[in-house]
Amino acid sequence: MAFWLLKSEPESWSWTDQLSKGTEPWNGVRNHQAAANMRAMRLGDRAFFYHSGKERRILGIVEVVREYHPDPSDESGRFGMVEVKAVAPLPRPVDLAEIKAEPRLSHLALLRQSRLSVQPVDEAAWALILEMGGVTA
Repeated sequence: MAFWLLKSEPESWSWTDQLSKGTEPWNGVRNHQAAANMRAMRLGDRAFFYHSGKERRILGIVEVVREYHPDPSDESGRFGMVEVKAVAPLPRPVDLAEIKAEPRLSHLALLRQSRLSVQPVDEAAWALILEMGGVTA
């Protein structure tokens, strides 16, 4: 299983929206690197759901339930999407400031490529962020 972080503007698609719908397409991605990351996603992979914009925090976990396929909202036919389902909220959201303050997370794309909407998270960082968010093993 691989781990990811998916960013969304809460005004466009929020964690509350994801929870209410359950399973939804992660569409509208038009960045080639983010699309390549989605192509690498496999069934069962997990991702943090991150509110960008003013909030800048991880709120929950989603799971990939359908792998990369064409995005009907892309008229050019060049980009695709995955589908994700809500798994669980974090007991305590993890703010970007907390992530920046943790030296063991300094390598994350979230800090180095802040505009990338779909990004990988290594297993050690995944476990640490879960711990920061109040998830116990």
